[in-house]
Amino acid sequence: MKRRLWLAGIALFLMINSSLVAAAEDNDMRASDNPPETSEVDGTGGHLKPADTIGTLVSHPAFAGFGRLLLPFDGRSYDDRLLIDQISSLLPYHSHIDPVVVVSALNRMIDDVSSGGKIFLDIYPDAEKRRWPDKANAGLFFFRSRPGSPFALIAPGGGFAYVGSVHEGFPYAQEINRCGYNAFVIRYRAGYGARIATEDMAAALSYIFRHASQLNVATEGYSVWGSSAGARMAAAIGSRGAAAFGGDEVARPAAVVMAYTAHADYVSKEPPTFAVVGEQDGISPAVTMQRRIDALRRSGTRVQFQIYPDLGHGFGTGAGTSAAGWIKEACRFWEKAAVFDNRDEETDN
Repeated sequence: MKRRLWLAGIALFLMINSSLVAAAEDNDMRASDNPPETSEVDGTGGHLKPADTIGTLVSHPAFAGFGRLLLPFDGRSYDDRLLIDQISSLLPYHSHIDPVVVVSALNRMIDDVSSGGKIFLDIYPDAEKRRWPDKANAGLFFFRSRPGSPFALIAPGGGFAYVGSVHEGFPYAQEINRCGYNAFVIRYRAGYGARIATEDMAAALSYIFRHASQLNVATEGYSVWGSSAGARMAAAIGSRGAAAFGGDEVARPAAVVMAYTAHADYVSKEPPTFAVVGEQDGISPAVTMQRRIDALRRSGTRVQFQIYPDLGHGFGTGAGTSAAGWIKEACRFWEKAAVFDNRDEETDN
C-alpha cells in the first residue's frame, strides 16, 4: 500500500512539473512571436483578462497581501509570465477549465474590493499563525449576496496537493450568489492530507458563526459544498460536525453538496445530500459514488444524484458541458432541504 502511494506521489510530481515546463515553453514562444495584450492595472485595480499573466494576477492591488493564495500550490515558485489563459496547466486533476469563467469570478472579487468590501478573511489569530506558520496559508474568500441571507461554505479540490479555487471555488461562489445566497471559499493548507484540510474547514465554519453579525450572514440553513478532495471535507463536516475536527459546536448543515468524489464514509443520520459526477470519471467513478448514495437512501436521507455524460473528473461549474446549470439545481435542492425536515421529504431519484 505504501509503495502504491509512493508511486502515485511520484507520478503526480512528474505530471505537474512537466505541465509547468510545457506551459512555460509555450508562453515563451507566445511572448517572442506575439506579445499578449494585457489589462491596464492601476492603483485602484482594473479588470483582468485571460491574456494577462499570473504575475499580473498575483500582484493586482485588489489582492494585496494574499495574491499567492489565489493560486493552487503552497510554497511553489510560479512562472509569472504564464498566462491566465494557460492556468489549466496548474490544475492537473481538473478538466474543462474555462479561462473566461475563471477571470469572471476574479473580476467579481476586484469589483467587491473597489466597492470597499473585504474579500479575504483570516481564520486564525496572528499568535496561532506565529506558532504554526503554515496556517498563514489558510483563510476565507467572501462573496457577498443579499444581506442576512444564508451562506454556503465551499471547499475546492486538488487531491490535498493543491487547492483549485480558481476553477471550483470562486466560480461556484459567483453562481451561488446569483441564486441569492452568500458564499465563502475556504483556502485550506495543501500538502498535509485530509485531516488538516478538514480542520481548516472546521475553523472557517467556526469563524463564520462567531462573526455572523459583522458579516451579515444567517447561520440557520447553511450548506457545505465540496469537489473531489473538497467533497470529502464537506461530507466529513456534514457527517460529524465541526467540533470533531477541532472547531466549535455548531449546528450541522442543512445540506451537503458533493461533486465527483469516492468518499465512502457516512453516519446513520446524514444531512440532505446533492451529488454530481461525470460518467467517464476515472478518478472517482460514478459507480463508487452511487454506492454511498444508495446507502444514504436506505438510511432515509433525502438525496439527489446526477451522472453527466461525456465528462471526466474535475469539471467545475460544467460551463459548456452536459453538466451546465448543476449549481443552480443544487441551490434549489438546498432551498428545499433548509425549509423542510429531511424525515418528511420524499427521497428524490
